[in-house]
Amino acid sequence: MSLPKINPTKTEAWKALEKHFQETKMLQMQDIFEKDANRANQFKITWQDFYIDYSKNRITNETLSLLLKLAEEVKLKEAIRQQFSGEKINETEDRAVLHTALRDFENMKSEVKATLQKMQIFSNKIINGSHKGFTGKAITDVVNIGIGGSHLGPEMVAEALQFYRNHLKIHFIANIDG
Repeated sequence: MSLPKINPTKTEAWKALEKHFQETKMLQMQDIFEKDANRANQFKITWQDFYIDYSKNRITNETLSLLLKLAEEVKLKEAIRQQFSGEKINETEDRAVLHTALRDFENMKSEVKATLQKMQIFSNKIINGSHKGFTGKAITDVVNIGIGGSHLGPEMVAEALQFYRNHLKIHFIANIDG
């Protein structure tokens, strides 16, 4: 089964969002906060140890309503359901996408667990030097090759965790699609 193929830019909600943008693009944050003393509480999300404050963005209740309408028009709930239920939505490879399974530790599929275990073993061998490179020497550098922006996630993680880095040097090479 494939994901719904609805171009969001062709929906009524998109047109309404474009109009809404034109109406709100010149709003000043100071003015918005002065008009709504409860804004900081209204536009925030707290979940476990996370606190997300999006009140300092040019967003209103109408913006949220229009975004929800857009999600409905493009059948986002259906797409999410398909992805999380393991349906074959990767049309190129004719298989399910499994990256959501990586976040569900309690119900992780055995094939995902096995792959993660193999990755852990391989990583440990690279780090401790028991896995040798082509020259027979321990690996000292890791090169991440990204295509179409796929390097951005790994590069962000490497930067965020740089103070926990071991002896390996990490390099990123990327090109854009197109």
